[in-house]
Amino acid sequence: MKIAAISDIHGNLGALEAVLADIARRGATVTVNLGDILSGPLLPCETAERLMTLDMPTIAGNHERQVLMHVPEKMGASDLYAHQQITAVQRAWIGSLPATLRLADDVLLVHGTPDSDLVYWMETVTEAGQRPATHDEVLARAGSVQASLILCGHTHVPRSVQLDDGRLIVNPGSVGLQAYDDDHPFPHKAETLAPHARYALIERMPAGWQVEHIAVPYDWEAAAALAERNGQPAWAHALRTGRMP
Repeated sequence: MKIAAISDIHGNLGALEAVLADIARRGATVTVNLGDILSGPLLPCETAERLMTLDMPTIAGNHERQVLMHVPEKMGASDLYAHQQITAVQRAWIGSLPATLRLADDVLLVHGTPDSDLVYWMETVTEAGQRPATHDEVLARAGSVQASLILCGHTHVPRSVQLDDGRLIVNPGSVGLQAYDDDHPFPHKAETLAPHARYALIERMPAGWQVEHIAVPYDWEAAAALAERNGQPAWAHALRTGRMP
């Protein structure tokens, strides 16, 4: 089994098309989508339409839940833009997505952790900012979930961690947004320091799972210009640089 894992597209159709083309070139048994699909000042409708035709195994992220369940006056700008743009059919599609999914008996898809779409798994946020989580922190968030491979997203940071008990956790990074800031639970930034679209290829080999983290070039200037036209200059800077302004 050769799995292409994508996550956190955030309506960036240009980045998605570049990643899909790279996946097709490299070959994969299946491509899975780990959520946070549409939210952002880019192309939510067009991204939803493209993905709906592919019918790939897909789970919802926190932004799908927020777009559907939060009242508009409580939404952030990115969720509100997607909420205002998507069609009723697209809304029904994201409403049908599960929070977690078993791809196989020993392969689990989640967005944040098995228990939450908001909790960072392989990063820890303190008053000092964001840092890589320790092995013990990653283990504690894994709980008793049984799977040899667990795929997660949410933090936009590509990373793989193998636990002492053999479970492998892989975050493929973000297809569509390489930096952001947040204030929960403390103010922090996530930055990959490069604008490339990210995904991962994970293949079952005789000795275990093999992981390749991949960075794909695409026309990030076009995406940044669209973010600027839609009133999001911080997004534009993140799209161009992989850094927050």
